[in-house]
Amino acid sequence: MSEAIRLSKRLVELLGCSRREAELYIEGGWVTVDGVVVDAPQFMVQAQKVELLPDAVAAPSDPVTLLLNQPPAQHSEQALGLITPESRWAEQASDVRTLKSHFARQQTCLPLQAGASGLLVFTQDWRTLRKLNDDAAKLEQEYIVEVIGQIATDGLKRLGQVQTIRGEVLPKVKASWQNETHLRIALKNPSPAIIVRLCDSVGLKVTAMKRIRIGGVAMGKLPVGQWRYLGANERF
Repeated sequence: MSEAIRLSKRLVELLGCSRREAELYIEGGWVTVDGVVVDAPQFMVQAQKVELLPDAVAAPSDPVTLLLNQPPAQHSEQALGLITPESRWAEQASDVRTLKSHFARQQTCLPLQAGASGLLVFTQDWRTLRKLNDDAAKLEQEYIVEVIGQIATDGLKRLGQVQTIRGEVLPKVKASWQNETHLRIALKNPSPAIIVRLCDSVGLKVTAMKRIRIGGVAMGKLPVGQWRYLGANERF
């Protein structure tokens, strides 16, 4: 039996390329071992068949942005742990190949309201991160809010106006009933717990919240605990 060597070393032997080029081919998902893509340069091979896929490019993979449907009662660090190759939404229509490098150096911003579930953004792209941070005050966020209680007679109207409650200025929001127990609330740059305070101001108690949209990007039918790639034509 032949001695096991790193996949990157085997590729150097096969192609006559540099070690760095071999690593870029592998990390880019362009190399198969017995027909299966392997994106770890340190993967050990012996007599397996190693091949370079057509149109392979020895270049770093492009940064990606991931959208997660975060379960309730988790913080962003726990949520990041949910993002694995296995939890990618299988129904997403995308030709993006899942690579190990896509899960490294992911950052998030625009945190969810405390206790909320729903759309959370992770990105490697500094341009996306800067836009989300710089435009936070302009980007509308939409939540589905489950409530109990009896809303004040003019409750929806009051939510659509700036209110001052016990010295605190509450922002105006777009609010409408989705059904008898769920409100749709859209607002910009929500401060911590602001949705709870807004609902309380009109006689409602929040029992659950789910963010479904940030700017022009909606979570859609993404299942809880699964993630998808930000589409090429999607813009926050």
